[in-house]
Amino acid sequence: MKIAIAQLNFTVGHFEKNKILIIEAISESRSRKADLVIFSELSVCGYPPHDLLESDHFVELCTETVAEIAVHCQDIAAIVGAPSRNPSSSGKRLHNTAYLLYLGKIQAAYHKGLLPTYDVFDEYRYFEPAANFNVVTFKNKRIALTVCEDIWNLDVPALYPVNPMDELAKQHPDFIVNISASPFAWSHVADRNMTFSETARKYQLPLFVANQVGGHADILFDGSSGVFNPQGGLMGEIGSFTEGIMVFDLEAVKESKTIPVGSTLDELQKCKTIHQALVFGIREYFGKLGFQKAILGLSGGLDSALVLTLAAEALGAENCRAILLPGPYSSQYSISDSIKLAQNLKVKYDLISINQIYNTFMNSLGTFFEGLPSDVTEENIQARIRAVVLMGMANKLGYVLLNTSNKSEAAVGYGTLYGDMCGGLAVIGDIYKTEAYSLARYINLQKDIIPSEIILKEPSAELKPDQRDTDSLPPYEILDGILFRFIEMRMPAAEIIAAGFEAETVTKVIKMVNFSEYKRYQAPPVLRVSKKAFGSGRKMPLVARFPV
Repeated sequence: MKIAIAQLNFTVGHFEKNKILIIEAISESRSRKADLVIFSELSVCGYPPHDLLESDHFVELCTETVAEIAVHCQDIAAIVGAPSRNPSSSGKRLHNTAYLLYLGKIQAAYHKGLLPTYDVFDEYRYFEPAANFNVVTFKNKRIALTVCEDIWNLDVPALYPVNPMDELAKQHPDFIVNISASPFAWSHVADRNMTFSETARKYQLPLFVANQVGGHADILFDGSSGVFNPQGGLMGEIGSFTEGIMVFDLEAVKESKTIPVGSTLDELQKCKTIHQALVFGIREYFGKLGFQKAILGLSGGLDSALVLTLAAEALGAENCRAILLPGPYSSQYSISDSIKLAQNLKVKYDLISINQIYNTFMNSLGTFFEGLPSDVTEENIQARIRAVVLMGMANKLGYVLLNTSNKSEAAVGYGTLYGDMCGGLAVIGDIYKTEAYSLARYINLQKDIIPSEIILKEPSAELKPDQRDTDSLPPYEILDGILFRFIEMRMPAAEIIAAGFEAETVTKVIKMVNFSEYKRYQAPPVLRVSKKAFGSGRKMPLVARFPV
């Protein structure tokens, strides 16, 4: 038996496009002599559909599209994913279902049993978990058909009270199929492969995985679909952030003796993976929403330089525009460094001084501010003037404003609401400042694209005389160490202090993180590249008081 894996880029709710992609992949697989072709989780409607699943019309279109695809499965079988109605009068109204299509109709349906509700997942909001787990049969082969999370219950103690694969293994399957929508995180790809490898090895069965590829605003899917032999060895992989079809011979996979995969990434591989993901994420966000052109404020600092470089690669330099907005405290170096970067990238740039606008604001507010000392108010006014100018340019000239805030700044609230926090997409909002430096150096490996002066200069918002980020924040090496432990590792203050960080600094940083939740709630969507990004994967109360 020959089995094809189709790794495709689906769009949520775009049934006609998704159907065409699936039918074309079925045709291609047939031409390559495949008996069965496998697609990703909820491939018919795209993942994640969120509250579209509450629409009866949406579910009806899913059902109709499955039937239309089945017509093209006469001499070849396909496994597709779609929601299905729960026939029971109790429980949630839908199942998350994998359909086996053959001879023009649905031959079998398997319902997902393990419904994740952590991080970006909220599947139990919509779906009823399966109560029974049974293999499906195709051409005298018994298939352990699973959906994504169903094979992620290997840990001890287990996250769920049942392990679907344990139940399916009792029925002596010939191989495992897992249709998946497993989101990207830079450390998750290796972890995912280890889980697949351990699953194949535990049950001594070939494992075929079809994962979704594509960008859905804050959530990216890398694909990385592949096949594992009974020893846990990776037989073949389609790769990351690309569409493709691979065909494998079942018997050859069974007989293969390749060894299990590794699970570590070095710093260079990490940067390469993040770079690839961010460029892909920008391209997907613009492409699927019908946008073409991006604009941003180029300050002369690292963050805006990094975002412009990524945007130019994703969209083309001709579709990007940089606006230099020097103010009363901007250095000449910030202007010259910005111009040098724009010229390196061949991106159009404009220089618009905000000094006159700022003076007009201050004169208008002078009566109300009289006798009061200068403080963060004057700094925020500068940031908000820049946002108004950028949004005006974006609206008039047909651009989308890219936000340039990094994860370190977003974590501690080091940004101005309705100022530098504006934008349609936070490109590096899941990148700590120290990671931004590493990414910039990675981009410059072949040649200096981002001027070295930008990478080497001390970070400053340049909103008051001689300002430095360290006036308000610990050095980024210390800050990011604390933030990573608090956000990603969920360590309490006492454990972070025990790890060697100064107690007063830890307490201050955690208070800043907790206090800034209201700012992040109003921030643009963030391209998620870590296991714990701000946005849909981190749900915190806006109004709360809890101990550090």
